[in-house]
Amino acid sequence: MNRHLDEELPGKLIAVEGLDGSGKSTQIYLLKRWLEMRGLKVFFTEWNSSVIVKKATSKGKKRQLLTPTTFSLIHCTDFADRYEQQILPLLKAGYLVLCDRYIYTAFARDAVRGCSRAWLRRLYGFARHPNLALFFNTPLPVALGRILSGRPQLKYHEAGMDLSLSSDPYESFRLFQERIYREYLSMTDEFSFVTIDGAAAIEAQQEQVRELVTEAFDLPRFRWRAVR
Repeated sequence: MNRHLDEELPGKLIAVEGLDGSGKSTQIYLLKRWLEMRGLKVFFTEWNSSVIVKKATSKGKKRQLLTPTTFSLIHCTDFADRYEQQILPLLKAGYLVLCDRYIYTAFARDAVRGCSRAWLRRLYGFARHPNLALFFNTPLPVALGRILSGRPQLKYHEAGMDLSLSSDPYESFRLFQERIYREYLSMTDEFSFVTIDGAAAIEAQQEQVRELVTEAFDLPRFRWRAVR
């Protein structure tokens, strides 16, 4: 067990999780803007965005060379880079760090692809868990409708075609997302997810998110200090 995981840091970590099309990205963006307008120190990061492994990931996906384990290790490398270079330093600097997807995305997707759940939790054992983890519980038909209505074509791995669930990309995507959804539900108690109704109106969701954040943290502590 890494001792630093128990260390109290001046910053706080907020993560949102959910299916593609769950509405989580919209809500974390609205939260970010609200916090910034209150003059608070905020940093935002999203899944699979490290420049270090972007080329390798893109090439591997394009050539369909990635095994489930390789796929998982590449994403963990991406996350580890962002965690060490961005997330942890900014938590130590007293920021509110907002994550659009966190380690639970890997736990869900990689488990569906066949990786051991215990192995995945050990693999990401270096990362502290969020101070607040919001799970946007959106009915599968609603989430699928949001994604497919604006997506003329699904990418191979996005649709879960590597799992051979169906020869039809859209049916494969549905089955893939259904399995991911079940994984998320199984993690709710384990990781103390706070559940948000992802089918509710955007405004209602944002109101609840703001209330949860306000109740969980002493927000005035995160205000920028004026330079004298």
